[in-house]
This record gives sequence, C-alpha cells and structure tokens, in this order.
Amino acid sequence: MGKLKLIAMDTSKHIFTLHGVDERGNVVLRRELRRNQVEAFFAKLPPTEVVLEACGSSHHWGRRLTALGQRVRLIPPQYVKPFVKRGKDDDIDAEAIGEAAQRPAMRFVPVKSAEAQADAMMLSVRELLVKQRTQLVNALRGHAAEFGVIAAKGTQNVAALLERVTADPAVPAVAQAMFGELGAAIAAVSARITEQDRKLARLHKTNPVSQQLAKVPGIGPVSALTLALTVDARQFQSGRHFAAWLGLTPKQHSTGGKHRLGKISRQGNERLRALLVIGATSVVKLVKPEQAKGSAWLQALVQRRPRKVVAVALANKMARVVWAMMTSGEAYRRQPAG
Repeated sequence: MGKLKLIAMDTSKHIFTLHGVDERGNVVLRRELRRNQVEAFFAKLPPTEVVLEACGSSHHWGRRLTALGQRVRLIPPQYVKPFVKRGKDDDIDAEAIGEAAQRPAMRFVPVKSAEAQADAMMLSVRELLVKQRTQLVNALRGHAAEFGVIAAKGTQNVAALLERVTADPAVPAVAQAMFGELGAAIAAVSARITEQDRKLARLHKTNPVSQQLAKVPGIGPVSALTLALTVDARQFQSGRHFAAWLGLTPKQHSTGGKHRLGKISRQGNERLRALLVIGATSVVKLVKPEQAKGSAWLQALVQRRPRKVVAVALANKMARVVWAMMTSGEAYRRQPAG
C-alpha cells in the first residue's frame, strides 16, 4: 500500500468502507472493516487525514479516531451528494466522500465533544416531547369532534375540552374512558416538558453566548440556547452565508446576466429557521406604524408588504445579527424606534 494522503470512510451500523488515496489522487486503499476492527486498524496507521459524512455516529468516531492521533474532518452530506456516481453502494459513497474532501473550497463541520452533544440532546428531547404532545392533543380534538364536541385550539384548552366531553351524556362510557387515557397522557407529557424547560433554563443561565443572544428581540431562551449549542458561526464567511445556510435567502433563477430571485430556499436547518421565523412573527405583531411602535425599518416594511413576508425578512436580518454577535462577541445594540 502506497503512502496515504487521505482516507474517506463510509460508516454504517456494522460495516465501514474505506477509500484511501495518495498524494497524486491515486486509489491505494479499498477495504471493508467490521465495527470492532475500526480502532485497531487506525491505531496502526501514522497520522492521516480521515474524512466522514457528518451524520449518524460520525462525531463519536471523530472523537475516537482523534484520540488515536488521526486528523478527522466531517463533511455535510449535502456537499457529498454531487460527487456520487451512478448507482448506490458503500464503495461509491466512500469514493464520493474522498472526492468531496479534496475540493479546495469544501466546508467542514467541527467534531463535537460528548458534552456538547449531550447539551444539544436536551433540545432534541424537548422538541420530541412537544411533537408527542401535539399529536395527542390533535387526536383528542379529532375524536371529540366525532362526537360533536368542539373546542378552541391550544394546549390551554385541553382541560375545558375534557370537561365538556365528560359532561356530555351522548358520549358512550367507553369513549369517555379513552378520552381519559388521552388526557392523562397529555398531562404526563406536559409535566415532562415543564421539567425539561427547567433544565434548559438552568443551562441558559450558565451559557454566556445564549444569554447574549436572548437580548435580541424575537429570540427567547430556547432559541438562544439552540443557536449557542448547534451553530459554529466561524464556519460562515458572512451573515448572509449563515442566513443562506438556514434557508432564509431567496432562490436564484439567474441566467444570461439577468438576476431573478424567487421564494426563500428552505434548504437549511429547519429547526433554527422555524425558531427565527416564529420569533420574528411575534415581533412583527407588535409593530404599529400609526402609533410609531417598532423600528423605522419595520414600520416602513409593514406598510409595503404582507406581515408574513415581513416576518421572514426580519428572520433573515435576525440571522445576520446573530452571526455578527457570535463572531465578534459584541452585545446587541437595539435599533431606535421610528
């Protein structure tokens, strides 16, 4: 085997496919390893650049291989896909990772520590619990509607809906028992969400970046903590690059020197984009040009465009402000009202 310049590794649950190239780009290594053979193989190699897709257990393997003296880099999967040749198998995927890693302008994802992953996991667990509660509430409302019992939307109206169902003699006893099961499940999940919120609040108070970002109008503790724990602002060249990564910039349909911009791309981080747009919507609701409430920029925009469009534009601006604060360390400077 010739001198290795780079090893691309396609990971899975049990089989790991290696694709190694030398300084001239010639393939000098093609090999499959079982999971229990990976560390022993890399422990025998001199320090080499190892590249993986940033998905699944890649951060775990990044930490393990780094401890063995290897230089690990992670590539976002969407940047690897253009290099995949026709067909689909592990060898082709590993080769595509290697091809992508050798591009001069390729962007990489830093390997996260176990502590950083644990903190981010708290956010993921809360999001999952909120989704479960939403499913339960929707099921409750749907079944109640089948018996002619309607209530306003929102978790705060669940108790009133259950009371109405219980008091309705037209609802059979079996159905009432099932409504009780749904009500108990909603209460249990809500209690877990409340406990998770307490843990996140404590974590927010100990994270200086999160506390700094929470001063931006429209960014609350959960949004600030999500940004602080999941975003490495240094990997973006500018605030616009960060906004584009979030999917908040318009799609381009430009050709022949003619620039045409369409709707926002929605091609980035869905969770962060949703948090920023929801926060921006809450800010836009308070803008009242006739009472001079809100910044001059927002007041002028609200008078020209629909408020939903204004909310997306504000979310784009918030993303750029967040990038500037995270890269410079400066505090938020509130804009004067118009």
